[in-house]
Parts: sequence; structure tokens; C-alpha cells
Amino acid sequence: MKTLLTKTLSLALLAVSPLALTACAESNAQEADRFAKVEIKTETLGDGIAVLFGAGGNIGVSYGPDGTVLIDDQFAPLTPKIQAAVAALGADPVKYLINTHWHYDHTGGNENFGKAGALIMAHDHVRERMAGLQTDGRGNDPAAPKEALPVVTYHDGLKLHLNGDEVHVKHMQHAHTDGDSIVFWKKANVLHMGDLYFNKVTLPFIDLNSGGNARGVLAAAEKALTMVDDNTKIIPGHGPMATKADLMGYRDMLKSVIGAVEQARGEGKTLEQVQAMKPAAQWDTNKDAFIKGDAFVEAVYKSLDMPAHKDGVHKH
Repeated sequence: MKTLLTKTLSLALLAVSPLALTACAESNAQEADRFAKVEIKTETLGDGIAVLFGAGGNIGVSYGPDGTVLIDDQFAPLTPKIQAAVAALGADPVKYLINTHWHYDHTGGNENFGKAGALIMAHDHVRERMAGLQTDGRGNDPAAPKEALPVVTYHDGLKLHLNGDEVHVKHMQHAHTDGDSIVFWKKANVLHMGDLYFNKVTLPFIDLNSGGNARGVLAAAEKALTMVDDNTKIIPGHGPMATKADLMGYRDMLKSVIGAVEQARGEGKTLEQVQAMKPAAQWDTNKDAFIKGDAFVEAVYKSLDMPAHKDGVHKH
């Protein structure tokens, strides 16, 4: 996501300044160097299921006789490393790819995997945003190539019967974005939550411009908790593997901050006054976090300005 915005800004600069050509080249070189240093780390979660950690969103992998299923694919330059990590598991090349949402750090490899023959699946809104079809809010501009777009889309969810397991894909309405899905392997007892769950690395990022809403993130955490038990292995969108207890702590944090902001708003406090109260301070402990306390509180405050969403396909 950051990479896409950076490229867009770089192109705009090129139109007004020849000096920007050097800056852009340096930026691209730095980006290439950053990805060259990324190591894909693999953690086996059970028979035929694993998680890959690299740069960007955590990747779920299910593999077996019916083919390899990938959940998210990080950035395009990392595709060869991801493919090598999949092969090292003893798995076949990726046959199915599910995107948990549209952000570039989860879909950046789509074009590569699509061209390699993977069937891409995602929520309706993911395809809309990647194709640049939405009439408001954030999306790809220019549109992603055809090969990068989800071929199978859904509104509520779908179920896959692959590799001896039932894979439940469920849409969570207006949460991190308007197209979030969680993926649950029933037999393996593994849940991938995408960016509905940031574990121990940052406060939540709620993309209000993509239909996100703090109340939806809380609702998604509550829903996920009804699906898991003490033995479930939970893959967050970012951060280390988690347990039900970890997710409960995340849910409690969301309830606490949203509740405090709601109460303060009800008392007529402005955003700046609510931020000064530091309702997220207890969890705002990582100085390098992508989202700090004030930014999270602002997203919560602005979420409360939004009417309750009825999650339908965007009209064009």
C-alpha cells in the first residue's frame, strides 16, 4: 500500500522536475535493495499447513494432494522468494490464492501468481478496488492488470473442500476495509485474520477511505472468538502467531478504546480533547509502530461519525 502511493507520488514529481528522475531512481533502488534483504521465514502449523513471514502481510499456506492454497502474497518483488519457501515445504506451485483484502502489501504478488496460473479469490470489493471501479474512496490507480484481479468473488463468503479440510472464508463487514475476509481451516484449527488483527506490532490501522470502521474491527474480533478455542493457531495480518487469549486481549483493547471515545464524544469533547485523554496509552508501547495512539483514536473518533453500514456491492 505504501509502495503504491510512493510510486504515484514519484510519477507526479517527474512531471514537474527533471531532478526528480534521480530521486525516483534512488527510491526504486532503495526499494529493490530493501526487498533483496527480506528473508521469508516459515513456521509449520500442522500437517499440510504453514505460515510465511516476510515483508507485508503474513501468508497462510495450505498444501496437499488437491493443490497449494496461498492466503495473501505480500509485494511483487518477493514472489520468487515466496515460491521458493512454498517449494521448500514440499508443496506444489500455488494453485489457489485468496486475498484477505485489497491493500498492496497483501496483493502485490497477485499479477505474478495469476500469470503463473493461480486462481485468485477475494471479496467483491477487493476486485472493485483493485480494478479501480469504486466511485469513491481508495483503490488502484491505474487499475491492476487483469492477471492480478480476483477471478472468483463473493459477498458473504465461501467454503473450499481441499486437502482433506474444510476452508471457511467469511467476509467481515466494514472493518479494516470494506472487503475483509477471515479464513478458517476447520480440521487444522487454524484461523487467518488478515489485517483485522495486528498482533503486538502496532495499534490497528483502520482504512476509513476504504470503507473501514472501528466498530467493524471489534465486531470481527467478537465473531472470530466464537470460531476458535484454546488450541486454535491464529495468524494475524501482521505480527507473530497468536492464541485465543491473545485475540481476547486485542478485543478487550478495542472495547476499551472505542468505549472511552464514545463516552467522551457523548460529553461533547472534540477529537483533540479525546486524544489528549490518551485512551490508547496502555497499548501504545511500540515507538516504531505504524499506527500510534493519536492516529488510532482519530480513526475511532471518525468511525463514530459514520452511519451504520449496510454492506452491499458498490453502485457505479
